[in-house]
Amino acid sequence: MQQSHPVSPGTPVGFIAIVKYYTQRRLLTIFLLGIASGYPWIMIGSSMAAWLNESGLSRTSIGFFGAVFAMYSINFLWSPLVDRLRVPVLSKWLGHRRGWILLCQLGIAGTCFALAQIDLATHSLITAGLIALGIAIFSATQDIAIDAYRIDSIGEHEGLMQSAGAAMATSGWWTGFAGLGALPFFLSDLPGWDWSMIYEGMAVFMLVLTAGVWLAREPQTQRQARQAAAELRYQTIAANEPRLTALLPVIAVIMLILVAYAVGGMGNATVGDWVRWGLTQFALLAALISVLVKLQGSVKGSVETYKPPIHRGHRIIAWLIVTMIEPLAEFFRRNGVRFALSILLFVLLFKVGEAFLGRMSIVFYQEVGFTNTQIAIYSKLMNWWVTILFALIGSYVTMRAGILKGLFIGGIAMALSNLLFSALAIIGPNVPLFVVAVVSDGFTSAWSTVAFVALISLMCNRAFTAAQYALMASIATLGRTVLGSYSGALVDFLDGNWALFFLITTLMVIPSLLFLWTIRKPIQRLEDESRQRERDYHHQQAASAEAADQATEHPKA
Repeated sequence: MQQSHPVSPGTPVGFIAIVKYYTQRRLLTIFLLGIASGYPWIMIGSSMAAWLNESGLSRTSIGFFGAVFAMYSINFLWSPLVDRLRVPVLSKWLGHRRGWILLCQLGIAGTCFALAQIDLATHSLITAGLIALGIAIFSATQDIAIDAYRIDSIGEHEGLMQSAGAAMATSGWWTGFAGLGALPFFLSDLPGWDWSMIYEGMAVFMLVLTAGVWLAREPQTQRQARQAAAELRYQTIAANEPRLTALLPVIAVIMLILVAYAVGGMGNATVGDWVRWGLTQFALLAALISVLVKLQGSVKGSVETYKPPIHRGHRIIAWLIVTMIEPLAEFFRRNGVRFALSILLFVLLFKVGEAFLGRMSIVFYQEVGFTNTQIAIYSKLMNWWVTILFALIGSYVTMRAGILKGLFIGGIAMALSNLLFSALAIIGPNVPLFVVAVVSDGFTSAWSTVAFVALISLMCNRAFTAAQYALMASIATLGRTVLGSYSGALVDFLDGNWALFFLITTLMVIPSLLFLWTIRKPIQRLEDESRQRERDYHHQQAASAEAADQATEHPKA
């Protein structure tokens, strides 16, 4: 890795400057939206795990119930629609991004209230699971819109601010997940409160969190113009090569069917089944890329010399391609197939160990002997402030040292912190050790997440912000949710040996760090290019200001 970068003109220096930098309206808005993004995870995560555990379900059942989080892994499938379609009435009233965010927040509140009406003792768990799935779908779609809003609200010449935006989003997410997530546990220990009443209160509070939408300002971008230009290009391609172009939606539909089958019909799949499924999808992806490359080559030059008549069918095909395929194609075209696949593999591996720990943490705390109130104080409230503090510190260090170093520092620390939970499993419900473990976990998770979010934000093309960010984020979530859903089964397989379980989660981080080392050079080039754009912008601003001053001092006669 290279040495620390010189301080960029866009980096704040000094306490007052740093405070002003992080309290810009844009960043405060990102923080508020982050709260709304993290809050639904309480409904289908920690609170749901506690509710199910107190209702007598097994650890394996609790772990598999978390499979609804798979929606966060596949939200890239409908993320292009968030880029291109407008929400009736709301988009016209609030703007494209804010319209989508509000729609999803209303949907989350409604499905949460419906879940509150379920009695786990008398109702089928399938009913509860379907409603929880609805919360996950609305929440995963909200994440698409919020992430796109965050990236679009930061200029392409403000690469450094992506780290600050990532920190505010992370801080907001943990405020919604951990800070607000403590309240259900406090209430559950009070007389007269049951989980149905708690869920009704959570639904009402989701409506309160829509305040972020009203305070936000719709970002101004060139997204529609860039998409329109791509659509015109594909209209000509469709007219020149109609048969070859028709293969694209066919391949895409097959890939979507396989994804839907994986989500709905592979709950008990073996490792071999997943390997075969992955190889099939990889082959289809390779075919998709091959057709796109052939199309681009076959019409290169002919687009200018020959323009055949454009029919309605060509326009429909072009719209579908630009909406569903071009975001992925542009990502591979811009980065190269090898580096693009490397990035996607890295984001899949980076958070696997943390996911296994997080999914079973509440069950672990309860089994070790901590009360719900202790869990709320230490695991939620204290971890909340630790995460906010180190997310902000981590973002500033990342601005100074670079994203690559931030990933290595956060990843190594994240792996080592899991060993403290092994010690807690051996010693028992020791509050001081619990505090140390929670603080360490919050610090390492915040630091690594900020660098991670900054990296994938930097790699997005502003014409397809929602689709490309969702692609990378959902692949990262795949490791955290689908693979993490086997965490309960792993604990049962180990006969409840929590110490060994957390040691295994430590080892899970190592492959991603080794892989990060192999792709460090292209990541470093991306960082250098971003910093150069930042410097060029500030130099241009300074030159313009100087020219204006000279014009004022020496006006023309």
